[in-house]
Amino acid sequence: MFVLGTAGHIDHGKSALVQALTGTDPDRLAEEKKRGMTIDLGFAWLKLPGGQEIGIVDVPGHERFVRNMLAGAGGIDIAMLVIAANEGVMPQTREHLAILDLLGISHGLVALTKKDLVDAEWLDLVKMEIEDLLKPTTLSGAPVVPVSAITREGIPELLLTVDKLLTATQPKKDKGRPRLPIDRVFTIAGAGTVVTGTLIDGSLSVGQDVEVVPAGLPSKIRGLQSHKSAVEKVGPGSRAAVNLASLTTEEVTRGSILTAPGWLRPSTVLSARLRLLADARHPLPHNAGRNIYVLAAEAVVKIRLLEAEELKPGDSGWAQLILDRPLPVVDGDHFVIRSTTETLGGGVIIDAHARRLPRLQPAVLENLRTREKGSPEDLMLALIATKRTLEVVDITKELSLDKELVTGILADLTGCGEIILVGEAASGLLISHGYWQSLTGDMQKILTEYHRRYPIRAGILKVELGTRLKLGKYAPLMIDRWLTDKMVMDEGLSVRLPEFAVKLNSQQQAEIDSFRRSLLANPYAPALEKLPAPDLLALLVDRGQVVKLSETVVISRQAYDEMTGKILARLQAKGKVTLAEVRDMFQTSRKYAQALLEYLDGQKITRRVGDERVKY
Repeated sequence: MFVLGTAGHIDHGKSALVQALTGTDPDRLAEEKKRGMTIDLGFAWLKLPGGQEIGIVDVPGHERFVRNMLAGAGGIDIAMLVIAANEGVMPQTREHLAILDLLGISHGLVALTKKDLVDAEWLDLVKMEIEDLLKPTTLSGAPVVPVSAITREGIPELLLTVDKLLTATQPKKDKGRPRLPIDRVFTIAGAGTVVTGTLIDGSLSVGQDVEVVPAGLPSKIRGLQSHKSAVEKVGPGSRAAVNLASLTTEEVTRGSILTAPGWLRPSTVLSARLRLLADARHPLPHNAGRNIYVLAAEAVVKIRLLEAEELKPGDSGWAQLILDRPLPVVDGDHFVIRSTTETLGGGVIIDAHARRLPRLQPAVLENLRTREKGSPEDLMLALIATKRTLEVVDITKELSLDKELVTGILADLTGCGEIILVGEAASGLLISHGYWQSLTGDMQKILTEYHRRYPIRAGILKVELGTRLKLGKYAPLMIDRWLTDKMVMDEGLSVRLPEFAVKLNSQQQAEIDSFRRSLLANPYAPALEKLPAPDLLALLVDRGQVVKLSETVVISRQAYDEMTGKILARLQAKGKVTLAEVRDMFQTSRKYAQALLEYLDGQKITRRVGDERVKY
């Protein structure tokens, strides 16, 4: 399915031409009828001579409603720039053409309307003007078809031209991640909330679970229509009306995206290639505040220029776009930048979930250029270098590449060490080579300093190491990778550098030996006054030779295992055990029995219920 979008100056006959082509008046609002001009988006469809149906989005031409024009222009396949023969090129002609160019729309034609009002010589002059106007744009060389909506002269030729253009237009790809930019929200009696838009990147089906982002509103598709006919499924490129369950029109806003749940993450920082229009009246300074339009959404944006203090008219450069509210966008989406009165420029999003980048840094700019033009391998390397860390499951969401291709490239890049994979191939974490080296260096510095300060500790606690390196939830994965690579050695709850070994002097060794003998002499109630120095006790705990039940109660690992085994056997047989029973089982004191049971509670081996313990 394809969508044709109109563009052009006010009163140049866009809506009249759509009605002549389709028999449908796209001006649906009462105010539009009264004022005789399109204010919001209008929709229609027609069947072409070749038998294919095409949707039509009719946009407003008045300068005050350019934002509405932008809401409809993002999903079109073919542009029909409408220019009145009796007036020629006008201000909104130029602005709408500039917008089509910024959005990268390269398939289109010019409908030269109102040909019945001019003679052949004038018509030729206007056609020459239009051809010159199109030359520097993506619509260079587009056919110009003179037509009259009143006399219908040229209508058959216009339809044949659109039909021919369709044969050269690639249908939108189904990437398995449907996005419906919502351009209308309304209610139908007996049905509820309905949204419309042009579907891209995937398909939608009746009964499918969906989500409205950025609000994160879950819903289910009750019904679908395309071209006013009920359907069970719509594919990418279709104009669609979607009846949503459990949502009100107050909850859903224009500019939101209807999509499959869980994958589309809104963002407030975008990295992009920005082009300023050649006829912009002023240069664009660094940190300028303007308005941004992406698909059907708009926001206020601060523009951080990454390679200059200003962007001159006609120039392009790298920028970061800092949004005043999150927008659900993906890499490759086109955007337009406007002031309150004019379109200034636009470009393509290169990184939809960027971190704040330093300015005027050659390495940063080269990385962005690689992501813009590189091979799939270059794209993946540049993406991970920018993100530093990225979960494997997110890689296909970030890159518009086939899943099997991504899997193969990852295998190659991790195999040769250009990307570090920690964890499982299907669910692990990808880390750029440079960041991994930096992290490894920081880890080694932390351990070196720790061993210097605590020479008789077996190593640093794994939890503490993860905290110091700010690894968050990825700490276990990264520490396991260092263990696999033998960058560190395992000491139970701790890790150490391979070359480090605890060296005890004779006095320290004697203290440890004496303490361990006391544990063996009375395993279930050892003498409390014989605890060794804190560092020596920590060493024994790290080595797994003793278990610290509380600040004052320590028993041997052998005694702990034996006592725990017998308690679990009692629970298996009787279902419960009391503190007094544990005391009597081991001929120990209440203090030791209580310390053991509270420790087992903390380890989630037992659970206290009143005065009894049961299995957790």
